[in-house]
Amino acid sequence: MTRSVHSQHRELKDERLPLGSRFGVLRLRRVREYLTGYLMVAPAVILIFIFGIFPVGFALYVSLQKWRLKRGDFLGLKNFAGAIGNLAYVAAFALGIAAIVVAILLVIRLRKEMRENKDKAWWLVAIGLLHAAMIGSFARWFVLLLPEVLDIADKIIGVEKTRELFNRLLGEAFRAENVLPAFYIFLLTLGLSIAGYVLSTRAWRNPRNIPYQARFALSWLAVGLGILLIVFTASQVISAYTAALDTGEDPGIWPQIITISSGILLLIAAWFVWRSAQDADSSRGFWLKILSAFALLVGGWLLIGEVPVILAAGDDDLWMGLKATIFYSAGTVPFQLGIALFLAVMLFQKLRGSELFRMMYFLTYVTPTVASAAVFRQLFSSRQSSLINQILKVFGMERQFWLQEPSGVFTMIGESLGISVPEWAAGPSLALVVIMIFSIWVYVGYDTVIYLAGLGNISTELIEAAEIDGAGRWAIFRNVIFPLLSPTTYFLSLMAIIGTFKAFQHIWVLRNELALRTSDTFSVTIFVEFFDKVRYGYASALAFVLLAIIVTLTIINNRVQGSRVFYG
Repeated sequence: MTRSVHSQHRELKDERLPLGSRFGVLRLRRVREYLTGYLMVAPAVILIFIFGIFPVGFALYVSLQKWRLKRGDFLGLKNFAGAIGNLAYVAAFALGIAAIVVAILLVIRLRKEMRENKDKAWWLVAIGLLHAAMIGSFARWFVLLLPEVLDIADKIIGVEKTRELFNRLLGEAFRAENVLPAFYIFLLTLGLSIAGYVLSTRAWRNPRNIPYQARFALSWLAVGLGILLIVFTASQVISAYTAALDTGEDPGIWPQIITISSGILLLIAAWFVWRSAQDADSSRGFWLKILSAFALLVGGWLLIGEVPVILAAGDDDLWMGLKATIFYSAGTVPFQLGIALFLAVMLFQKLRGSELFRMMYFLTYVTPTVASAAVFRQLFSSRQSSLINQILKVFGMERQFWLQEPSGVFTMIGESLGISVPEWAAGPSLALVVIMIFSIWVYVGYDTVIYLAGLGNISTELIEAAEIDGAGRWAIFRNVIFPLLSPTTYFLSLMAIIGTFKAFQHIWVLRNELALRTSDTFSVTIFVEFFDKVRYGYASALAFVLLAIIVTLTIINNRVQGSRVFYG
């Protein structure tokens, strides 16, 4: 009530002012409100930059260097090429093309929106360019400053380390010959950006002004990033091509770049042609576009057939780790969710002691991972006296080496049955299977609790209506309960897939050198490269490869499974 009275009093006081002064007061008040809002979100933005954006950017910077304990020579894409072969050049080129495509799509959407709102705001393209130039110049200054600051560690070797010395060296880093001009350029673009923003908001007082500026700036940044990636990739390819010619090796880079990149572009073109077929004016045009799409699709796949050749040139440890990760994910997620759903349905019944069983199943998840993994290591020991081997002995089966066994389970089963199994069908190693069993045992309790929460949200009226219609228990589960659990299943499957690709703790505890790295997943491979081999740059490159895989799997899962989620 008090705040409302003060607001009315302030409005009456403003109405007594002259018209020019009134606009000035309103503008000052609006500026103060904006500043208050920006100051409120500033701490969160700073924290996100320090602990989120900067570490990722620094890891990317490290991945482009030869980094062993300290910064070495600039390698460009050589770390990525060493990990995944020449596919690194193709991926960087594809990212550059994708950035430009994103910029084009943003401009097309902006054009459509301006037509709908009847806005003539194309002149804001120049203001967006100023904002993008400011962000780009800041990034350039920061990239030039970073090595100067990092090299301070080399300059203080063998001398007395004092705060005055560090402050002096830090000041010299900021005033370095190549850093200071970049800082002046950043200040110039910052001033132009602020001036452009102020002038544009005064020239066109429209609430859509600032969003237009932001999206134009984002479009310019996407174009700049795309051009930078393409130019950078081209320079790296030329460098690798020249080095290969000097050593007398077969470069093979340009043909792969051309063919695979062309194949990707053909697939994209096939998609757009296929989508445009529904807008055809005649049957002839429709079938012509369909056939054209199929032709482009076949051509794209034929060109991308070069990918296996490229993958063969990558790091064997990386591909072994990726293969183990795929086996680990495929062997845990379906069983984990299936068992959890079964237990949740059982525990959801009004049975005596169900609360005790809920707590028991959840204990596996809250138990410290290292401790439970150490217990599993003893249970699945290769000794004859281990518990699991003793159980096998009771059933007349031979002792197994479990965590020390590198042979694939399908190969072992084939040998016991006298069947020859090819190498590609060997399956996961027995050591990895033990890790899968541990993962299922741990996360079934968590998934069961989440499924119980999902079951609690299902209306009993739907189940009662199905029972009145004569549906049995299986029909009710299949046609009522399971579809209504699809959001829960989607969430758990997404988290489980991402979790399997990031899993590390229990795998590190359970792994054994005698398994010949068949149980080392991608995350373990990154850890070994970083801490054991002290290859910081290469490990950072592998981390970004893993990030790309996780993002790709998440997008695929959203497209495939997310479209089938039923929210009631």
